[in-house]
Amino acid sequence: MTTSASPPLPPGLRERMLAAARTARPTGRPVPEPPAITPVEAFNRSADAFYGVLSALSDQQWHVQVLRDLDVHGLVGHLTGVEGHFQAALAGDPGVADIDHVEATQSAAREEVGRSPDETRRTWRAASDATSALLAATDDLDRIVAVHRIRLPLGSLLVVRAFELWTHENDIRAAVGLPPSVPDPSTLTLMTELASRLLPHGVARVEDGEVPVDLHLVLTGPGGGTWDLELGKRDAGDAQQIPEVTIVAETLGFCRLVANRIRPTELDAHLSGAVAHAPPILAGAAALALD
Repeated sequence: MTTSASPPLPPGLRERMLAAARTARPTGRPVPEPPAITPVEAFNRSADAFYGVLSALSDQQWHVQVLRDLDVHGLVGHLTGVEGHFQAALAGDPGVADIDHVEATQSAAREEVGRSPDETRRTWRAASDATSALLAATDDLDRIVAVHRIRLPLGSLLVVRAFELWTHENDIRAAVGLPPSVPDPSTLTLMTELASRLLPHGVARVEDGEVPVDLHLVLTGPGGGTWDLELGKRDAGDAQQIPEVTIVAETLGFCRLVANRIRPTELDAHLSGAVAHAPPILAGAAALALD
């Protein structure tokens, strides 16, 4: 039996298909959407997941270096310090508004040196539970809270906190050889919504971030969606001259980029349009990370 090679695809077919797909998928979320949850629930779920991985570690694994010069004890101490500052911010303490996220928690990280895993784990759990108790007593998620040089509505800040806990959970998992975890779709939806909304601020921090460009961002998979974003500085007369770029990427990969856990060149993304503007956009996504 003989076979013949398939004929080559017509020139430009891929580009036409992508353009048609974009037209058929307007800005918004995929259907059906995951069940909606509050930012408070997203924080609590991420805290429970973080505690779960701590509970699964052996005593030896607590001494593995995870991030910067921190082993698991030190990283958990850092997060205990974050909880204390976050609680102070909820109470309106101006002293935590402009301190550095990393430097201000170094003392809390050092306090865990020489303690047992159970002591460190229980100290962090008590701190996160205290945060949850404070959150249960408030229904104003729109008020601005200032901590660690971040000023955001409380609801948005809680999604940042959920993002941080998920990131550090996976830092620990990677360090000790455990498989990575994935946020549930409802939490992931809040994370991608916030990341896309803050992306213009991240892009403004990087080189060429002031160049005006329109972005059509498509994130695929659970928690994904599409967003049309205006990036860079623009004048009233620029509307007809601003280039447009489309970035299509998988949701989790984009979140890892926003967490600064992969480099922009490591994101598996399809680019089209004014692709020369993509590098500063992706660098801006990574610039949103707290670390």
